[in-house]
Amino acid sequence: MATGERTRKSIDDWQGTPILRGQSTEVTLAIGESYSGMTVRIPIHVRRAEEDGPVVFVTAALHGDEINGTGAIRQLIQDPEFQLLRGTVILVPVLNLLAFDRHSRYLPDRRDLNRSFPGSTTGSLAGRMARTIFDEIVLRSDYGIDLHTASVRRTNYPNVRGDLSDSETNRIAHAFGAEIIINGRGPRGAFRREACKAGCPTITMEGGEVWKVEPGIVESATRGVKNVLGCLNMCAGESETPAFQVVIERSKWVRAESGGFLQFHVTAGDIIEQGQALATNTTLLGSENATLHAPFDAVVIGMTTLPAVSPGEPVCHLGCLPSHLNATTLRRRRSREDGLEERLSEDLASNVLVVEPPAED
Repeated sequence: MATGERTRKSIDDWQGTPILRGQSTEVTLAIGESYSGMTVRIPIHVRRAEEDGPVVFVTAALHGDEINGTGAIRQLIQDPEFQLLRGTVILVPVLNLLAFDRHSRYLPDRRDLNRSFPGSTTGSLAGRMARTIFDEIVLRSDYGIDLHTASVRRTNYPNVRGDLSDSETNRIAHAFGAEIIINGRGPRGAFRREACKAGCPTITMEGGEVWKVEPGIVESATRGVKNVLGCLNMCAGESETPAFQVVIERSKWVRAESGGFLQFHVTAGDIIEQGQALATNTTLLGSENATLHAPFDAVVIGMTTLPAVSPGEPVCHLGCLPSHLNATTLRRRRSREDGLEERLSEDLASNVLVVEPPAED
């Protein structure tokens, strides 16, 4: 267990509602008030086994427009085969209801809730919401999984992010079963970073786009949650894992050097080699200006889905492959599996037009 100090809250009672062993309970959490003065309450599903065990929270839509995780959590709640052997899961389909209602990443005060933790009882709207969420969800939990997507006009290949220097965070990050694991504590004020500091090992999954519930991303998320619960001996079933897992220690956004219209040569999830063409910048009439190339062997973690760019805008987010791994070998291992990861790569490619790169001079 992580070593942060905190005052643990009991799962037996949720603000006056008893959480009984062997039952599923629907509760709400008041996280603020609307402009009309009405109390804003987020709906929460708490599922508890007959036998005590770890408490795990699973949250989505911390950014209100990132709803792939909302679809995944709803699917878990409605799945009759999703049964716990021990412990408790706290399932929150929409954490940031004020932003969700506006189809927005941000709160009405224009702050990012995911930079506001652990929050303050006397601070801004974001700070007060963060404090309530932290006290009522994180401080009841032993582990956490927070589901995200890429930001607007971008897509991400499913990946897990966590501080792998913590042994328990490392354990659940690998157990989740994503091909790509990005090592890092996260930005200051981020939900997972502050949860880990408080002694609740927490990981983030990133996958897909905003304003969508994509079937492959939902499958990846639900599989990952079940894998983690299985690792913690909270539910039965064999873990489903990919053909390989890669820990990314360094990543880089490759940016446009000039304005124009991009012709993409890769898609999210592609495993590429140093020097490989990523995108060609063209005029609106199709004349080629310049081609962006990969600076190292990498996996395409994410990319823009908007081909119109100006100088400096991000095009591809590349995760540097460790020196002992070969890009060609990894591609072969993925294609041999013919499983979820191969399908995901193909599905995400349908979001952008990918063409062959221009011939080299």
